Amino acid sequence: MTDLTELGVAQIRDGVAGGEFTAVEVAEAFNANVAAAQDALNAFIVTTPDAAIDAAKATDAKRAKGEALGKMGGVPIGMKDLFATRGVQTTAASHILEGFRPEYESTVSQKLWDAGAGMLGKLNLDQFAMGSSNETSYFGNVISPWRRNDGGNAALAPGGSSGGSSAAVSARLCPAATGTDTGGSIRQPAAFTGITGIKPTYGRCSRWGIVAFASSLDQAGPMARDTRDCAIMLEAMAGFDPKDSTSLDMPVPQWEAGLSADLKGKKVGIPREYSMDGMDAEIAALWDQGVAWLKDAGAEVVEISLPHTKYALPAYYIIAPAEASSNLARYDGVRYGLRDLPDGANLQDMYAATRAAGFGAEVKRRILIGTYVLSAGFYDAYYTQAQKVRTLISQDFAKAFEECDVILAPTTPTASFALGEKSDDPLSMYLNDVFSVPASLAGLPAMSVPAGINREGLPLGLQVIGKAFDEQGVLNAGLAIEQRAGFTAKPAKWW
Repeated sequence: MTDLTELGVAQIRDGVAGGEFTAVEVAEAFNANVAAAQDALNAFIVTTPDAAIDAAKATDAKRAKGEALGKMGGVPIGMKDLFATRGVQTTAASHILEGFRPEYESTVSQKLWDAGAGMLGKLNLDQFAMGSSNETSYFGNVISPWRRNDGGNAALAPGGSSGGSSAAVSARLCPAATGTDTGGSIRQPAAFTGITGIKPTYGRCSRWGIVAFASSLDQAGPMARDTRDCAIMLEAMAGFDPKDSTSLDMPVPQWEAGLSADLKGKKVGIPREYSMDGMDAEIAALWDQGVAWLKDAGAEVVEISLPHTKYALPAYYIIAPAEASSNLARYDGVRYGLRDLPDGANLQDMYAATRAAGFGAEVKRRILIGTYVLSAGFYDAYYTQAQKVRTLISQDFAKAFEECDVILAPTTPTASFALGEKSDDPLSMYLNDVFSVPASLAGLPAMSVPAGINREGLPLGLQVIGKAFDEQGVLNAGLAIEQRAGFTAKPAKWW
């Protein structure tokens, strides 16, 4: 029999529906891979093998009765531990939520279960989704399944914050996983591990039941082996939710059915401001190759300008921490999660002790930044100015999209780096998001597609950014790149 763990979402769904193998066989195969890799990769915080088997049995029973199996019928997935899962620990990778078991299910995860998916476990991430390397989790670093080809064994970053998701999909621990993207946390880890991930338009997927980082930026999306799998999973995840006031009240398009790599009549914009000093030469060469691939697919390539790009990162690192400092105020030791109550402590002492023990260094750093920029003397100088810059960035994109249909850019300025390499330099770490943050600030759909391997044997990704609500255009351009890149590399198994 085919190694079931080498199959993607579409192949598993269609194979189960066609009777080539059972959903239980698929779940058992992935459960075995998860168990075998956990000590080495630390991709999961909690594993739920029984939940995967139970969902698979339900799918097989439906097939036996001749019932429809759903968009994700028989597909076991990993769930980023930012999504509330009823009765299963949900921590956002933070000590302050250790042991918290929600009495409710997030809208996105419920939609996936309703579509026939099963849960292999809760995936590790940067604490409260704050990080670009998966080194800030209370539950330990996630290790990328990739290694440099120089013979060294340095543990590499799987990207962040959705590093558990990217590592698990790349290492064949699951065919797909949920991610969340606030400033690049789906796209950057996808690029680092040679998989595909899409951040949809802000509001396309409900945020209800997702632990909040920055509410005006957070957006859920799929991470999978290829573009088609992302389209299938996004269809299952997306849709209006009255419980989320920012949810888009729009029908969910049939993205899988609409997939086409024919870009005749389409224009692809190349932003001149993304050609930055010091860009990795191999990234620059891959970008040029991406342009050639899209021309081959029938697209016309035009140069565009996004003049406020250089202000995107500083604006983001004011707005996101400001919203985080507000959102994380709810973690006080009173209602759920960790409570640190020193002898003789009053309420204020308990708040302080709980937060000091429960939040990690990066989370504290961002809370401090956010509280500072929202303080009375600095609100107008920082937060108000950053919001004005955000508007200008959105206007840049709107003007650019008068001249083109999608935008092509690198996903990241470098390939993956070794764990510990940047952890002592927050500014260097924040620069990982330089190409991904602008689309987040503007709320636009954007995806990363694996497009090449660098001289060290590590994956590189290309990013496609689209107009609001035009996930189809983004997916189609991604498919055109995917078909021409022919990326089939996977990490050599060492774990």
